[in-house]
Amino acid sequence: MRGLRLKLIVGVTAVFAATISMGVAQERARARSPAPAGAKLSFIDLQNNARIPGKATIRFAISGMEIAPAGTARRNTGHHHLLIDTELPPLGQPIPSDFNHLHFGGGQSEAEILLSPGRHTLQLLFADHDHVPHDPPVISEKITVEVMAAPEEKPRTVAAPNARVFFVGLQDGAVIPPRSVVRFGQENIGLVPAGTRQDNAGHHHLLVDTDLPPLDREIPSDFNHLHFGRGQTETELTLPPGEHTLQLLFADHEHVPHDPPVMSQKIRVRVQQASAASPPPAASPTARTASGRTPAPNDAAVYFIYPRDGTRIFATSTIRFGLRNMGVAPAGVVRPNTGHHHLLVDVPTPPLDAAIPADLNHIHLGNGQTERKITLPPGEHTLQLILGDDQHVPHDPPIMSERITVYIGAPAKRRARR
Repeated sequence: MRGLRLKLIVGVTAVFAATISMGVAQERARARSPAPAGAKLSFIDLQNNARIPGKATIRFAISGMEIAPAGTARRNTGHHHLLIDTELPPLGQPIPSDFNHLHFGGGQSEAEILLSPGRHTLQLLFADHDHVPHDPPVISEKITVEVMAAPEEKPRTVAAPNARVFFVGLQDGAVIPPRSVVRFGQENIGLVPAGTRQDNAGHHHLLVDTDLPPLDREIPSDFNHLHFGRGQTETELTLPPGEHTLQLLFADHEHVPHDPPVMSQKIRVRVQQASAASPPPAASPTARTASGRTPAPNDAAVYFIYPRDGTRIFATSTIRFGLRNMGVAPAGVVRPNTGHHHLLVDVPTPPLDAAIPADLNHIHLGNGQTERKITLPPGEHTLQLILGDDQHVPHDPPIMSERITVYIGAPAKRRARR
């Protein structure tokens, strides 16, 4: 999504459960796509009777089959559906699409949902290109979760009452060029990198064209919420012509605003149209570093969710990976602070100033996927992740994981000494 990540605001009420089949009751049963007997559908890191916050990310896993977007007719493939507070729909008809039946026809494998406090049931149902369940149906266990009355809050770090952050040399109403260096400072509060726990200290975040985020949560990391987790006090910002708002928000070691919050005034700036005499370099709306590569935040990280270094895994396994302090965007989509994953199998890190190769050892996840099923022969293998920009070129600085080692098959037996 992290599949792509999908945000859904779901207001679940009992009335939908009573009407789920009204619109499809008159449909004739459709031919169902076959499914292999060993296919298995399940939730990731979510157990029956779990307690979850009202806003939660639900992740799903499929084994024995592949994920394909709706409309893609291919054997042994399908896409996820999440059933909330309802029974299984008729298996010979398309799954309804409503608040109780959530479709993930883009191939997503997780969703952020909002549930009311109380007990709810969740169940996954896989379906083919026409949203019709397979034969036999591929369904998960039906689990019950309890949604807490109030969302969990992260403890906030105390800030001095007279602490403040401010823009340096940039005033409300300023007119700036499309590419500008924005500088910021702080007083009566320390500047430390993200991850460094220290009283009355933190690091800057720049909010672009957005309102303040919730002050008791980790600040998002995307185009509108720029993190400076290395303690930076300036950034080169590229904005399209027009009116924009900028605001600084200080945060602690976990990117959570302080108590009281330390933030600047929200200012308005007007970005002027570039003159014909000095056109912007290149057609990309994103800034480039001196190396010509797409810049990335210094605290961005890509990592394996599964497997871990030294793990023994099945020959056919789903490799899952995550990204921190940057966003995922498909190849070809030009957007600051985003990229997509590449999985390197049994190869060294490629050159960092050229497009990552595309072959069996350099697997591109150009649709924004955050998992990939691969098949490896018995033995020892290395895996590494590297993020690429819209043109598959690593960022500057490069965002890559450690190279891990995995093992396929049973460990070799040691021969007895004679």
